[in-house]
Amino acid sequence: MLIVLTVLCTALIVVSSVQSGFMDPLRNYIGYVLVPVQKGVNAVGTGIYNKIEEYSELKSAYDENIELKARIDSLTEENNRLKSETEELSRLREMYQLDNDYMQYQKVAARIIAKDSENWFQVFRIDKGSNDGIEPDMNVLSGGGLCGIVTEVGANYATVRSIIDDESRVAAMSQHTSDNCIVAGDLKLFEEGRLALTNINKDADISDGDAIVTSNISAKFLPGILIGYASDITIDSRHLTKSGYLIPVADFDNLQEVFVITELKEDVPEEEPET
Repeated sequence: MLIVLTVLCTALIVVSSVQSGFMDPLRNYIGYVLVPVQKGVNAVGTGIYNKIEEYSELKSAYDENIELKARIDSLTEENNRLKSETEELSRLREMYQLDNDYMQYQKVAARIIAKDSENWFQVFRIDKGSNDGIEPDMNVLSGGGLCGIVTEVGANYATVRSIIDDESRVAAMSQHTSDNCIVAGDLKLFEEGRLALTNINKDADISDGDAIVTSNISAKFLPGILIGYASDITIDSRHLTKSGYLIPVADFDNLQEVFVITELKEDVPEEEPET
């Protein structure tokens, strides 16, 4: 087709160059044949050009899309890193404040490396042990107050039973009035974010919102450590004692770092069994 078009174009040029009237019919015939063909060729050429231009634009858009996705991935990664650093900074500030709140006690900071429950940190392990001065019955702090107590120690690890565990009992008292009570671990109850507050004397002045701390009479827990806040205090049906709930200050859903107080409570008689 291209050869025919070339021949016709050449013929038209030659014929057009001859200035003679008898060549007019030939020129008209060649023009009649050539013009539609030329228009078709031009249309095809224009179509090909447009396709090439569309492909170029599509390729450019595709490359830009890839670049934007890479940029989004980079920004997402950076955002996650900044979020992680912000959360870590918040935890470190909380630990710093906790350290200051209990400056009277010597402490060792530790990270949690394992836990026995999928849901909460009822029993967990930390990355410090006897090599770091950790001993059984040492108190563990996190989230503004009491978290648990050391139950087992290895050379480079220790096991902690938290105050939410079913076996946990902590002799406690009202920080305001020093009236005694017991904070009892209860995993079922902790599904509501609460622990049981029991053994409150019917005449005790413990009210909703009161800060509950470890008692002076506790055999294993050092005195004055914040455990949580009283809630829904009521007198029992026989009107002999009161009971209620405690909202713990430690976050047992997201424990990561703790302090272990490297001092042991002196043995003293206790009124209720503890952890």
